[in-house]
Amino acid sequence: MNDYLTSSLKQFAYYKSLGEKTMTQLSDEQLFYHFNEESNSIAMLVKHLWGNMRSRWTDFLTSDGEKEWRNRDSEFADDIKSREELMQKWEEGWSCLFNALENLDTTNLEKEVFIRNMGHSVVEAINRQMFHYAYHIGQIVFLGKMARNDEWTSLSIPKGQSQAYNAEKFNKPKRKEHFTDDL
Repeated sequence: MNDYLTSSLKQFAYYKSLGEKTMTQLSDEQLFYHFNEESNSIAMLVKHLWGNMRSRWTDFLTSDGEKEWRNRDSEFADDIKSREELMQKWEEGWSCLFNALENLDTTNLEKEVFIRNMGHSVVEAINRQMFHYAYHIGQIVFLGKMARNDEWTSLSIPKGQSQAYNAEKFNKPKRKEHFTDDL
């Protein structure tokens, strides 16, 4: 189960890096662009992740993950004014998550935590949030790719380079490590 906690931390760090590598490729205008009134900008998605992370990971083991002070609807208001403010929220949310996870040990994994009065094992709660964040990070990356178009720098294996990438991986001996260890 220690492997699970270590893997979770690395996986969350990987998703965080994908968001950051996307946002660094974008202009301020591109961060705040949204297609229509029903769509979200990258800034709105970041604000939502920030609100969710603060709510879910503050007092993770001792209080419901949906905090009374959270105003989810306001997370989708288009009111962030600068890249600096956006990145401050991004870092604050992720810091809350990493602080909570880094303080867990294997004795915590079978404990029950609640999200909107629904019981979850700690493992279930971590998985729920990991997949939720991956969903939104995927949206951020997709919006970034659309905005950059031909100027996009791939965050994974660039098109047409799979064979070379695989050859490099298979030239290494078999080993046990997290896939992010050699990114």
